[in-house]
Amino acid sequence: MDILAPFRWIYRGLVWFANSPRTLITSYLLMIVVAGVIYGQVENRTAADAVWWAVVTASTVGYGDISPTTWAGRTLAALLISTMVLLVIPLITAHFASRLIVDDDAFEHEEQEQLKADVHRMRLLLEEIARRYDIEIPELQPEPPVSGPGSAAPPWERSTRSGRRRLQQ
Repeated sequence: MDILAPFRWIYRGLVWFANSPRTLITSYLLMIVVAGVIYGQVENRTAADAVWWAVVTASTVGYGDISPTTWAGRTLAALLISTMVLLVIPLITAHFASRLIVDDDAFEHEEQEQLKADVHRMRLLLEEIARRYDIEIPELQPEPPVSGPGSAAPPWERSTRSGRRRLQQ
């Protein structure tokens, strides 16, 4: 039995949740409506007041014009604030921040495929030239990557985003 399985499912759910702006906005609106309905029932408020309370509480503004008086209402407020502050707002922020941080130097899929095809053609040409002049082409030993996730290289030897190695000091 895998003890970490529930955490992996939660993580996968959060990744799915965070990568969809539609899901984020829908869940935010759903939380406001559900919290408003529950608050209206628990605190005996009108629907308009309850939704206003949910929006103000979820945004952590807290004007103080409407506040819970029962323990159930206060518990609901604590859950709504905690969920917004610890989950929804960071996910929305991370989503939009990830859209702003774009590597313009990254190759598109078509460019990668073209590069692979070009390298393959160059390899064939090199082999043809080697056959003509009776030259033996040595086999290259694959090198481990020097950057990226799981790299064995120490941080000071990893390449920068432009692909050049940093100078060792």
